[in-house]
Amino acid sequence: MRVARAIAGMVMILVLSGAAFNAVAQTKKPKTARATKVGPEEAYCTATGGLVEVRYAVYGTNNSQQNWLPLAGVEPFCQYTLAEDGSRIHLSLDTLFTTKPTLAALAYYAQVPWNGQGEGNPASFYCTQLGGAEIGATDLAGGGWVATSGIDEILEACVFPDNSTIDSWGLFYHSDSIVRGIDLSTVLKYSNPYAAKKK
Repeated sequence: MRVARAIAGMVMILVLSGAAFNAVAQTKKPKTARATKVGPEEAYCTATGGLVEVRYAVYGTNNSQQNWLPLAGVEPFCQYTLAEDGSRIHLSLDTLFTTKPTLAALAYYAQVPWNGQGEGNPASFYCTQLGGAEIGATDLAGGGWVATSGIDEILEACVFPDNSTIDSWGLFYHSDSIVRGIDLSTVLKYSNPYAAKKK
């Protein structure tokens, strides 16, 4: 009896959390319109052809939206779109703007081939292969970084232990020399350390 009450309580919390997130998503202004002063990271993103998006970490995105569980994480991303084919790549503003090495930038530059392990989403397995993690990647409930405006409502992002963050699909495609959105080597402030070795 006590277990049944506990389970019912947990289900009610998840339902209420999903409803609260849904209500917030419907009433908030688009995330690209920020009330605060534009900082150097945002200015750099837009100056290099990107679009700033503030995204929220959410668990359970494979369920109906009212059952999504909003998490504590909030991250500003820069989205680059390639006009010719509409392909996109996203990365956190911190990852884009820092002049120091990050695990996300190093993973992008290294172009490590996918080992083919795993059945399901190859971008998620590739992220894991490189030492990163996605929200809900190993769970049927799913998860991701949500924006209430823009093209990609839910973004699968690979977050590394140093908190550097990059679009999982963009990273996966680049491992096979396919550029989505923009060649990040032209905009990342941390230069490719492998370029000199390849010459």
